[in-house]
Amino acid sequence: MPDLDTPIIDPPDPLPWPDDIAIEGFETLVPEEPIEFVQLEDRSPDIVFADAETERLGDNLVLGFPQREPPFSERRDFVDRFEALSTIEELDSDDESVGQLGARARSDERVLENLLRVYGYYDGEIIRSVGADAQPGQGEADADTPIVRFDIVPGPRYRYGSIDLGQLGQAPDSAALRDTFAIAPGDYLQSDTLVEQQARLDEALGESGYAFAEIAPPQLVIDHARVEGDLTLVVDPNGKYVFGDVTSDDPEFLAGSHLQSIARFRTGDTYQRSLVLDLRRAISATGLVSSIDITPREVAPPQAGEPGVVAMDVGITRARPRTISGAIGYGSEEGVRLQAAWEHRNLFPPEGALRVRAIVGTREQLGGITFRKNNFTGRDKVLTIDAYARAVDTEAYDANTVAVRGTIEKLSTLLFQKPFSWGLGAEILATDERNRVFEGIPLPRQTYFIGSLFGRATVDTTDSLLDPTQGYRLSGFLAPELSQTEGQSFVYLRNQVDASYYRRVSERIVLAGRLRGATIQGAPLFGIAPSRRLYAGGGASVRGYGYETIGPRDELGRPLGGRSLVEASIEARIRTGLFDGAVSVVPFLDAGAVSVSQTPDFRFVKYGAGVGLRYLTSFGPIRVDVGVPLNPEPTDAPVAVYVSLGQAF
Repeated sequence: MPDLDTPIIDPPDPLPWPDDIAIEGFETLVPEEPIEFVQLEDRSPDIVFADAETERLGDNLVLGFPQREPPFSERRDFVDRFEALSTIEELDSDDESVGQLGARARSDERVLENLLRVYGYYDGEIIRSVGADAQPGQGEADADTPIVRFDIVPGPRYRYGSIDLGQLGQAPDSAALRDTFAIAPGDYLQSDTLVEQQARLDEALGESGYAFAEIAPPQLVIDHARVEGDLTLVVDPNGKYVFGDVTSDDPEFLAGSHLQSIARFRTGDTYQRSLVLDLRRAISATGLVSSIDITPREVAPPQAGEPGVVAMDVGITRARPRTISGAIGYGSEEGVRLQAAWEHRNLFPPEGALRVRAIVGTREQLGGITFRKNNFTGRDKVLTIDAYARAVDTEAYDANTVAVRGTIEKLSTLLFQKPFSWGLGAEILATDERNRVFEGIPLPRQTYFIGSLFGRATVDTTDSLLDPTQGYRLSGFLAPELSQTEGQSFVYLRNQVDASYYRRVSERIVLAGRLRGATIQGAPLFGIAPSRRLYAGGGASVRGYGYETIGPRDELGRPLGGRSLVEASIEARIRTGLFDGAVSVVPFLDAGAVSVSQTPDFRFVKYGAGVGLRYLTSFGPIRVDVGVPLNPEPTDAPVAVYVSLGQAF
């Protein structure tokens, strides 16, 4: 209520209209095109082509295709890509509302328009309709669920007109390079193809010696009258080159000559960009650098039809060379185990490492020192000299050993998996070991002096080192040995063959199988140190049994080991949908036999079965297997659990 004491003020008189202003009249405005109004509230259909082919992508999204001629040749791929990009498709039914649907319909319409241009339809039209029944003939839709329909009229598909590739014709091998760019006048326009072919041309230039080639962004001029697009892709090869020297900005740490020795190219080879990337990976694999920069530098320009020379300048930043590591754990088979190590990875440059390690555990004690030279006399060759003293007490044997071992190997790594790898080496050792029980009387400990030469080779066609899904592996091991004990000398041959096969039978299932056979020929069992005999059982052998517990036993039930061994395993690796498919379930069946004779007699065949889990990480699967023995001995545990990195085989 107004205050009664407040004075009332009359409004002022209106201003007088100027005499010199006159309005002669208004011109009626006519819209240039009919305006389409979509009534979302009443869900009434706007425009529907009754004879169009339709595809329903969800409860509230329909695509219509009324155009018959020319046919929409990329329709299937077009629909799949739109379905992946559609914001209406992402809308949860619980969140559906007219407002949200309208906003997302406008966004999806722009997506469809852009997709049409991707496939070369520059005159296409998108007609948006909203209603409760936007797909005639498909039955009554839910009255509470609004439906958006897009009718797609692509129109004619444009083709390439003229194609200008800049200075590409000046390259010595321009014809071969032009062939790698698989777009010609008259081909249909498609953005994906253009991006793909530009990348192919760039790769071809980089692999053919053009170290400084440049490709400008493509320019496409659309001519609606000709229904064509003229492409300009300015390519400047900038001359052809061969490799020169490799230089290092830190020669005391990693010399240029060493980097040259691990490169897969030699001076005078045609420049290839992939070989430069390979050198970067090889330097990274040393573990000695934290960052790498490889810059091509022109040493001599191309002239008189001869290629120029380009040097590779390598800039590196040192990583910390020393590492201290340790681990503590407990296992039902090995008890408590403490492990520690110190390593300097470049104490003897280049790539000469020294490692000191120690193990203190219930069943094992070890002290050792190792010298390792990576990339020794060539790429991926490793020289290792290892000296150690070890005491180990397992169910099978009790051994106190001093040994020196040297190897030179060419092995697969996580960065460089090789189709063929090999190793050669020699070993000398002295070992004092517990012997068997004979007629109820434990025999005294026995000392063995052993010298050995050995070699191994592996053929690997699989697609992954830690998680193979296709291919096979075949490896062999051969080691002639001389053993002297109790005044007697024995010469025997240890050999082993391993084969594994992997096959993907569906998108989610991989079948894997493994066979192993091994023998020791030329000496009786008592002439072979217990620690050098053959055993089976454990996570990498027959699961469900303890480590090295399968085979003949002495009168106290302890494994004796044997001179022949056969193992077989089969498993199915089944991916689940858990954690975006990272978890797999793996049922398995294993079998193994160890015999005293040089050839298997299958008197002690043991079977194990179980199921495992695999969790896939960026560095390989983490494995957890639970196995049970199917025909156990009284001393075997009812269940065994194994945890490791990588598959069982």
